[in-house]
Amino acid sequence: MNISWSEIKPYENELPTNYADRIGRLYTDTVTAAFKKSNGQFFTPVSIAYFMGKQISVNKDSVSVLDPGCGTAILSCAMIENLVLQSKVKQIELVTYETDENLIPGLQKVLEYITIWGMRHNVRIDCRSYCEDFILSNYSVLYSDTIYGRAESLQKYDLIISNPPYFKLSKEDKRVKAAQCIIDGQPNIYFIFMAISALLLAEQGQMIYITPRSFTSGRYFRLFRNFLFKHIQIDFVHLFNTRKDTFSKDNVLQETIIMKCSPKKGADYNVVLSYSEGLSDLATPAIKEVQRKEIIDLTSKELILHLPVSLEDEKIIRLFKSWDGNLNKYHIQISTGPVVAFRSKEQLCETSGEGTAALYWLHNVVKMLADHPVVKEGKPQFIHINEMSVSTLLPNKNYVLLRRFSSKDDNSRLIAAPYFGNMTSCAHVGIENKLNYIYRPKGHLNRMEVMGIAALLNSDLFDNYFRTFNGNVNVSATELREMPMPPLEVIESIGKDLIAMNDYSMVNVNKIVNKYFM
Repeated sequence: MNISWSEIKPYENELPTNYADRIGRLYTDTVTAAFKKSNGQFFTPVSIAYFMGKQISVNKDSVSVLDPGCGTAILSCAMIENLVLQSKVKQIELVTYETDENLIPGLQKVLEYITIWGMRHNVRIDCRSYCEDFILSNYSVLYSDTIYGRAESLQKYDLIISNPPYFKLSKEDKRVKAAQCIIDGQPNIYFIFMAISALLLAEQGQMIYITPRSFTSGRYFRLFRNFLFKHIQIDFVHLFNTRKDTFSKDNVLQETIIMKCSPKKGADYNVVLSYSEGLSDLATPAIKEVQRKEIIDLTSKELILHLPVSLEDEKIIRLFKSWDGNLNKYHIQISTGPVVAFRSKEQLCETSGEGTAALYWLHNVVKMLADHPVVKEGKPQFIHINEMSVSTLLPNKNYVLLRRFSSKDDNSRLIAAPYFGNMTSCAHVGIENKLNYIYRPKGHLNRMEVMGIAALLNSDLFDNYFRTFNGNVNVSATELREMPMPPLEVIESIGKDLIAMNDYSMVNVNKIVNKYFM
């Protein structure tokens, strides 16, 4: 369907934000879900646009605004409405970037209207729109302190507001090569937008983004976090309790946050945390203020951002910070299962026999139980032991098996099971690549350690702590290596209590764990 943009006119007294939303809805009806997904094009709902716009406050009569990846500029409209009606601003320079050529005519209609709307309120709004890639046009700011940086200075902005695209980029993508200094592994495009924006902020500028929460932890985002927290301070974070609400019209199941930042001024500052169940209560969020050091340790290696949404979460974070142990300190390691199914396809078999080892997959691991065999189509439960496979097999000893991935709607992020070497007489065991396994490289985990570690990882206590910083479906081995753990004697005591009671239900696991810590 072709849109006759000249016929899509504003209604009488229509607010620019509503007009931008109407233009966006008309346009999205003309493109496929596959197009939106491949381009990361998910337009911001009106309620979120207004919420973000109201977080910005200025005390100037002239401001510059940047909206990278603007879509129909709904975020700019919402913020400008707020500035015009709630501040003394008299002149606004708005710069937008949008790569979708088919959307540009609709965007121009919105920009024309907000200019007219501004005149009605005695505010001059000058708009410049670029139909080009924001990253490729501005990446040189990432290298401004090196010989690779541009000689001329890029424009800085008082205000930056964005709902950037989000999708993974291939290593060969021009944007990945342009932003190599902040990339480790396969990047998502949204954090490159954030990094460049951070360096385009004026000295007293403010930047507000709605993005996936995945950058708050994990190895692949570590370089970016190190870069971001070097240049900005977090002033405000809003969290949603549901994945399904924020971009429901596009069926996006993404855990998102809204974050407002400003150029870094020092190490000590307070952060406002805001929280709503979804969109229905967005206008009346729960709000509290915390010290920066309560949610991020700027001296740590991982720079994990913790985002508690309740007093209970804050209490749990303090408990974990009081522990100075972790798996590494206890000479315990965590690794990824070495059997990659498609590479070992010819070695896999459905039945046990002489010269075969048990193979554990994701579905073999449930809370407190390594169940085997469990028949599932396409998941053979055994692997031949031969010169082709032996390098991918593990010695048969005690382990804790842990799922590397959780479903987005799983009740728990951490799902672990004890595995004991005496479960089979075979000298080897196979662990598939979608599982992590916890072990003692030099020696072995005793039975109480296995049960204690498995119980802790499965407990509501650890799951709630994990959720304060992990916005992924991935359970990273790196994060678990560094995650605080109670003293090893306590871990063993928990395991001993469980074994003595011979009750491995989650009700009993939580009861025992809570006895020690809550």
